[in-house]
Amino acid sequence: MIISKAHRTRAIGIFDSGIGGLTVVAEILRQLPNENMIYFGDTGRYPYGPRSREIIKKFSRQNINFLLEKGIKFIVVACNTASAYALEYVKRIYSIPMIGVVKPGSEAAARFTVNGRIGVIGTEGTIASLSYQKALKKINDSFKVVAKSCPLFVSLAEEGYIDKPAARLIAKDYLLEIKNKKIDALVLGCTHYPLLKSVIGSVMGKGVTLVDSAEQTAVAVKQALGRLDLSNPSKKAGKTRFYVSDSPGKFKILGERFLGKSIGKVNLIDINAY
Repeated sequence: MIISKAHRTRAIGIFDSGIGGLTVVAEILRQLPNENMIYFGDTGRYPYGPRSREIIKKFSRQNINFLLEKGIKFIVVACNTASAYALEYVKRIYSIPMIGVVKPGSEAAARFTVNGRIGVIGTEGTIASLSYQKALKKINDSFKVVAKSCPLFVSLAEEGYIDKPAARLIAKDYLLEIKNKKIDALVLGCTHYPLLKSVIGSVMGKGVTLVDSAEQTAVAVKQALGRLDLSNPSKKAGKTRFYVSDSPGKFKILGERFLGKSIGKVNLIDINAY
């Protein structure tokens, strides 16, 4: 199949249940600065974690239908819950290439561990899905996987409490149990958590490698685009457009905090129309 230059310059479509997927956007901007992106944050139906598998599948289909309307070339499911509950399902329905965040993070942890003891932290929904545990065991059944939900980390990231004493106290309370299991790699299994990498790293110590699922997903996107001959040949900086299902003003404020720069207009859409 011959892929045209016009097709290669199409945007990468990224969706998340809210704002956390912007850490994936930040990493793609860093690693693939010439790529165009369209980001959809389903802020009107956030969070996905407490929802049923069937509802998450429905939401994922609607999100993908919206992105396809924008003429994208590739999809990133930048939501751990949707990656766990819906990715394999939507892959069977749509022909467009796509990846989630669970597999890249798991594969990186498998490469980084020396003693085979790996920790995973995430939201309650992601940990309950066993997605990382299963992915790691599939890579190597001898791995010892310790998982822990750290729900307050999301609020800390969104409120900007990333380097305050409260964040350190909460991190110690969450993480000492995992640290005592002698792990040497820790998967940050929520796209909010990279913002807390410094405090998490200080609690876990130098002997534990932190696996940033957002960073590893961007690496996987770069590899996939190259393999599929979909890399944007343009030398110009790409453009990113933002869409949400509710509260564009709040998203803009938080989005600029996550990305560290102005993000321009945030567009409001009716996702139920898809």
